[in-house]
Amino acid sequence: MITYYILQDNELQTTDVAGQAQWIHLCPPLEPNELESLSKTQSIPLDFFVDSLDIDERSRYDREDESKLILLNTPVLNNELRDNQAIYITVPIGIIVQDEVIYTVSQNDNPIIDKFINQKVRGFDPIDHTKFILQIFQESVLSYLDALKKLNLKRNLIEQELYNSSRSSELKQLLRIEKSLVYFVNSLRANDLLMMKMKRTDFLKIRGIEYYEDLFEDIIIDNGQSLEMSNVYTNILSGTMEAYASIISNNMNVFIHRLTIITIILMVPTLVASFYGMNLDHLPFSKSPLTFYFLILFSVILGMFLIWFFRRAQKNIK
Repeated sequence: MITYYILQDNELQTTDVAGQAQWIHLCPPLEPNELESLSKTQSIPLDFFVDSLDIDERSRYDREDESKLILLNTPVLNNELRDNQAIYITVPIGIIVQDEVIYTVSQNDNPIIDKFINQKVRGFDPIDHTKFILQIFQESVLSYLDALKKLNLKRNLIEQELYNSSRSSELKQLLRIEKSLVYFVNSLRANDLLMMKMKRTDFLKIRGIEYYEDLFEDIIIDNGQSLEMSNVYTNILSGTMEAYASIISNNMNVFIHRLTIITIILMVPTLVASFYGMNLDHLPFSKSPLTFYFLILFSVILGMFLIWFFRRAQKNIK
């Protein structure tokens, strides 16, 4: 679907006339050959659109003739509800600048683009391409920070539940958070390299414009903070999962140890009684009417002795 936007009277409106559009947004589903047609009519390389729709495309920028492409990875909630899927994934937003029109391309509905469509970004003006691009960068970083706070809060809640009961469901949720953080670390690192390279080469032509330079510098600093937070949370979560895995393994070993002791305590008296279950004539006290009571008393004494023996052995180990 291709949507054409124009800003009139400080209100963002859609238009059916492509020539009037100041901002064009592309998002699937798209009609067959729609991208090819737009590429030919606007003299924009087809690869710029195709790469922007590739969910695995890395953050980068490119230039061909009069067209500029910026690919930026942004966080979105994962629609997959399975336990083995990450809570958040990262998808690219393609930003294409051609003459007086700016294009944005996303694989699916992106909350960052939705903010601009709903005019929730202060000072948004699609005519000012440089400011529009920097605002997309800024909203992307803010989305990362917000997602990281939510993931960290969810991790703390799951840890509190794990203190009370070590269940596999909580560990699966921690694994989903860990996968999300891995996506964040890789995407934020790529975004950081992209921004640093754009700053060094002055890709946006903002050198000497103090407002844009300060805004871009703040975005780079916030992106670095997000990357650092992602690394810290990843390390904490990895240590937490390893610690709980060790706790679960230790609890299982203690349970098996206790079960083994109970089995031995019950096995020895049972072994004594099993001898007298044989149909033999030469067993001691086999003719005595007190043999049954003697075996019961002997089994109890033997069992108590084994309990005392294992408790003493356990104290010596401690």
